[in-house]
Amino acid sequence: MVNKLYAKEQEVILDSISEGVFTVNSNWQITFFNRAAEEITGVERGKAVGRQCRDILRADVCETECALRETMITGVPIVNRAVHIIDAGGRRRAIAISTALLKDYKGTVIGGVEMFRDMTLVEELRKELESRYCCEDIISQNHRIQEIFRTMPHISESNCTVLIEGESGTGKELFARAIHNLSLRKDKPFVAVSCGALPETLLESELFGYKAGAFTDAKKDKPGRFALAEGGTLFLDEIGDVSIAMQVRLLRVLQERVYEPLGSVESVKADVRIVAATNKKLSELVGQGVFRDDLYYRINVMRLELPALRERKEDIPLLIDHFIARFNRLQNRNICCVTNEVLASLVSYDYPGNIRELENIIERCFVLCQGEVIEVKHLPASVRPLGGAEKAGKGTVSSIRQMEAALIVEALQRNKGNQTAAAKDLGLNKSTLYRKLKAYKINAKGLR
Repeated sequence: MVNKLYAKEQEVILDSISEGVFTVNSNWQITFFNRAAEEITGVERGKAVGRQCRDILRADVCETECALRETMITGVPIVNRAVHIIDAGGRRRAIAISTALLKDYKGTVIGGVEMFRDMTLVEELRKELESRYCCEDIISQNHRIQEIFRTMPHISESNCTVLIEGESGTGKELFARAIHNLSLRKDKPFVAVSCGALPETLLESELFGYKAGAFTDAKKDKPGRFALAEGGTLFLDEIGDVSIAMQVRLLRVLQERVYEPLGSVESVKADVRIVAATNKKLSELVGQGVFRDDLYYRINVMRLELPALRERKEDIPLLIDHFIARFNRLQNRNICCVTNEVLASLVSYDYPGNIRELENIIERCFVLCQGEVIEVKHLPASVRPLGGAEKAGKGTVSSIRQMEAALIVEALQRNKGNQTAAAKDLGLNKSTLYRKLKAYKINAKGLR
C-alpha cells in the first residue's frame, strides 16, 4: 500500500513538470509516459504505454543513433542532445533529450528514462533571428554590415563594378558571391581569380586565355577566365597586387568591354561584371604611384568596406552558433553550444585572422570535443583565458556580465565616447545603454 502511494506521488510530481518524461523496460517498451510527453508528442498515455519508444517518438536518430540505447550500453547519461521527432499530427518538432539508466532499489538496471524539452519555439526564434541578420551566407547584426545588407539588392540589380575592401578573412568573396546570387546574372558563372597568387605572365593567360601557337606548348586554344565568366561575374581577388602592365589591360576591358587573348589579333567582347577585392587601401596605393588612378576610379564605382571582426564583436555569438550548426551538418555531430567561459574568451580575443580564424577555432574544438558542449580546454592556448592571478588581467573576460561590459567599453572607446553612436554600434537603444553604463559603473568615456 505504501509503495502504491509512493508511486502515485511520483507520478503526480512527474506530471507537474514541463519536460516530457518516459521510461522503458529492457525490451524497449514504454512503462511510464507523463503529461508533458503527451502534449509534446500528441500521443495519449494509454496509447503510448506498452509500445516501443521508437514508434511513439519517431525521432531522426531512433534507428541509427538512439541516445537511450547508447546510455543503456555505456551507462553514460546524455544531456541536451538536439534531435527531431514527428508528432501524432505529422509535424516535425525540435526537441532536446537527456537520458539516464533506470535502476531498482538494489541498483540493478531495469530500463532507461528519457527526458525531453520542446525546442520548436526556440528553433523558430533562431530561424527568425538568422533571417533578420542574414543575407545569403553572411550573418551579422553589426550596423555597418546591416547597412551593406540594405544596399545589396540595389547593387546587385545594376551592372556596376564593385570594389570590396577589408582585411584578410573578413569574407570578401562571400559578399562577391552574394552580389552575384542576387543579380540577374545568377544563372551564369561566378568565376574567382586570386590575382596575388599568380605571376604576371601566368595571370595574363589565366584571365584572357591564349591561341594555339601563342607560346611554346600552347598546342590548342585555351579560354581565359573572362571567357569562362561570360554573362556572369568575374571576381578579381587581391587586385591591389597586380602589376602596372596588367592594370593597363584590365583598364581597357573595363572601358571598352573587349580584350585580346594571347597570340590573337582580334578583339573579343566581354559581357562580364567585375567585382574586385583587396586587403589593401587602394587610395593609398594610388598616392604611392603603384596603382593607376584611372583604374582605381573605374573599379571604385560602388565601394564596400568590410569591418574587421574585432570591430563587430557583437557578431561573435551569432557566428559561433552558425559554425557549430555547419560543422554538425558536415561531421554528423551533435555539439549543442559553448560554455559561458568559452563564449567570454572568444569575445575578448582580437582575431588577427578575422572570421576565417574564428571558423578554424570552432573546427579545432570539434576535433577535440568528444561531448556535446565545447569547453575552455578545447580552445587553442592563445585564446584561453589566463589562469591564476593573471585571470583578471587586461584582455580577459571571466563572466557574461564582464563580457557585456567589455563590449560596451570597446564600443564607447571606438566611438570616442559618443553614446548615441556606441548604442547604434551595439544594436541597443540609447536608454538601454545608459542603464547598462550605470549598472556596470562605466563612465561616458568608456572607463570603469
